[in-house]
Amino acid sequence: MEYGLICTICKSRYDSVFGSQICKKCHGILEVEYKASPKKVDIRASKSFWDFESVLPNGDYKHYIVGGTRLVRGESNDNVYMKIEPENPTRSFKDRGSVIEIAKALEYGYSEIVCASTGNMAYSLAYYSKIAGIKAKIFMGEGANQNKVAKIKSVGSASVHIINGDFTKAEDLAKSYAEKHDAFLTGDYCYREEGQKTISYEVMGQLPDVTHIIIPVGNATLISGMFKGLVEMVASGTITRMPRLIAVQASGSDSVVEAFRSGSNAIKYMKPKTKADAIAVGLPKFGLQTLDAINKTGGSAISVTDAEMERMQHKFYEEFGMVAELGGVASLAALEKMRLSKKDRAVAIISGANV
Repeated sequence: MEYGLICTICKSRYDSVFGSQICKKCHGILEVEYKASPKKVDIRASKSFWDFESVLPNGDYKHYIVGGTRLVRGESNDNVYMKIEPENPTRSFKDRGSVIEIAKALEYGYSEIVCASTGNMAYSLAYYSKIAGIKAKIFMGEGANQNKVAKIKSVGSASVHIINGDFTKAEDLAKSYAEKHDAFLTGDYCYREEGQKTISYEVMGQLPDVTHIIIPVGNATLISGMFKGLVEMVASGTITRMPRLIAVQASGSDSVVEAFRSGSNAIKYMKPKTKADAIAVGLPKFGLQTLDAINKTGGSAISVTDAEMERMQHKFYEEFGMVAELGGVASLAALEKMRLSKKDRAVAIISGANV
């Protein structure tokens, strides 16, 4: 779809050839704004991520294998389903956004991308940047998961820098590097959000009567993107109602949950204290959008402990023979705290398995 970009802060507008995801006036994050109404999509017939290309930003895409992940019914509760995002090439939902970002980097003529990451996104971007033939610079916070660091380095296309600080500081360094070295700033920004919204399209096609979608929240691009996808589907007449969106954070990094509980529109930085590295973000970039998504769908926000996630990690493996990381099963841990009726149909997003 033809599109422009709008700043989420100062509302400045740019056309699609603007080669950045950051506003040049106020440095706010940009949002993709389509020039036409959303298109109706045959979500029941979709088999691949690329079946939704008509609702993605127009561009010259390479049709890498991505998305089209299974929806699996739970063993102990027939009303619970799991969206298995570890079936993506680098074992997390991040691939959906990476294929869009890398395509845009090539379109804008960049030879290098840069990002800040807790692990999964960097692995994904390193993988696709190698395929595309461009360099990748990765900034990661201290305490980064060493298994993930090793995976990123094994790809061979990325240089990894572990910094003295957390993810929030790593993001600042990535922005600075992009400005100084003419690299395309990637990460949790508008093009990634567009790729990740396709999970909503897939879920609604796989389970039209879903009532709740439970989503792990780190930088909150996933839940923000999924909400955007739902809004588009309602506007196009693809669906007639939206399920409730449930945001899940680790209790040692739950600034969005705290804001939701207090009724606040301000999200305060919280130094992450959790072993669930994939969702260990002190100040989620799309935190305000998450509160909006929760409120407009009648959803909620839930925090879960590391111990609760560890228990669900073992249970998930015992029941399905699949390994998932702690953040990946945060949704399942949250489900145990929810009171679902017999009429409800819940989908838990299993977001990653790099462990």
